[in-house]
Amino acid sequence: MPLSDEVQSRIEKTIASNKVVLFMKGTPEQPQCGFSATVTGILNNLTSDYKTVNVLEDPEVREGIKTYSEWPTIPQLYIDNEFIGGCDVIQGMYANGELHRTLGLEPIEPVRPKINLSDSAAASINAVIAENPDAAVHLTIDANWNHQFGLRSAKGHEIKTISNGVEILLDLDSAQRADGLVIDMADSPDGTGFSIQNPNAPPSADQISAEDLKRQLDSGVPLYLFDVRELEEREQASIEGARFLDESAVHFIESLSKETILVFHCHSGVRSQGAADFFSRQGYKNAYNLSGGIDAWSQRVDPSVPRY
Repeated sequence: MPLSDEVQSRIEKTIASNKVVLFMKGTPEQPQCGFSATVTGILNNLTSDYKTVNVLEDPEVREGIKTYSEWPTIPQLYIDNEFIGGCDVIQGMYANGELHRTLGLEPIEPVRPKINLSDSAAASINAVIAENPDAAVHLTIDANWNHQFGLRSAKGHEIKTISNGVEILLDLDSAQRADGLVIDMADSPDGTGFSIQNPNAPPSADQISAEDLKRQLDSGVPLYLFDVRELEEREQASIEGARFLDESAVHFIESLSKETILVFHCHSGVRSQGAADFFSRQGYKNAYNLSGGIDAWSQRVDPSVPRY
């Protein structure tokens, strides 16, 4: 698509008026693609002084920036009027310290973390590797201490560590958060999965039992109960008064005092622990996870709630 003079002028004005400009999908608070989320995460570690342009709100700029930079994908980063690149390039520069230096910062010294992988966890990973021999094992630990394994090609800038015969690749930030990680396998009502203990992570949010939650609700203690499950699960069973944790609920929580009692639940208490931990790290002093989830509520408090 040809670049009109008007769109080119707007792009050039934005780039010239800001030291760091990121053309992305969505906003730093709510990225609308994984690549944009990755780049904003990197920039947030380095600076708070950067301009973003949400190309989803301006189709002309969305297509025009690709022509202007001669780069086919978004996000795109500019520093001091110079086009830096897209997500892969930025990740590589962040890993080798070049992005730090471009911004006038000292690079972070890479850490090769020690990870303790149990025999059962290693066997589980090796079984997947056997079916995908050309892929590498990646472990990502984001700023909210969510741990996620992935299987994909190596890009060359990852930090490598070996545990129990398994090679694990991490990005620079994940490696900083991974030293001393213990990974095992564990059974839960939702199935068998990885059990991860990270000594570097902030303390988890406290648990609340089904009985204690019922007592607090009956006594009129002001609290908010949030359901983190999928819609299909909510249609099968629900706790009276629980609110669906969607985007509007998140905004509502953000409007509340940090002293407010927040209780999160899912089916068994695994997924909701992540939500409780997240808000606990945001400064909410009374964020709780319902131990055992709605399944415990059904068994020990209200048998009329269907089990599934």
